[in-house]
Amino acid sequence: MRVGIGYDVHKLTENRPLIVGGVLIPWDKGLLGHSDADVLIHAIMDALLGAAGLGDIGRHFPDKDEAWRDVSSLALLQQVRQLLRQEGFRVVNIDAVIMAQRPKMFPYIPKMTEHISSVLGIDKTCINIKATTTEGLGFVGREEGMGAQAVALIDRMNS
Repeated sequence: MRVGIGYDVHKLTENRPLIVGGVLIPWDKGLLGHSDADVLIHAIMDALLGAAGLGDIGRHFPDKDEAWRDVSSLALLQQVRQLLRQEGFRVVNIDAVIMAQRPKMFPYIPKMTEHISSVLGIDKTCINIKATTTEGLGFVGREEGMGAQAVALIDRMNS
């Protein structure tokens, strides 16, 4: 078994959709980034890649490559799953936290879990997503951006 950790942050900006965990969330701002800027999926991808010793998302999906502009992070997660399979790994479980002052993430977490479990081909019970505010502190508290952290456990497929 191997474990990895992922962390991501994106700035909130106007005229962008807010997509977290593959879910479009109605809000007056969205996250700025080269792809859809889904902080949760990006943190999960980095955790999975790190657990497998495969670098990070910037190595596999560089923001200088126009092929990744505005791409769905769920599509990128599917590619990470393929990379893990090629290396002989399967996902055991994921634990993640979204850091957002507003909007409240709780109502969207079941749908996020569905999307992620479907893409990774694992049971929903193997994914735990939490959300927290920062009590008004820092860039998250000032609603300048959002962040996410994830821990992933992977194992060899024949274990």
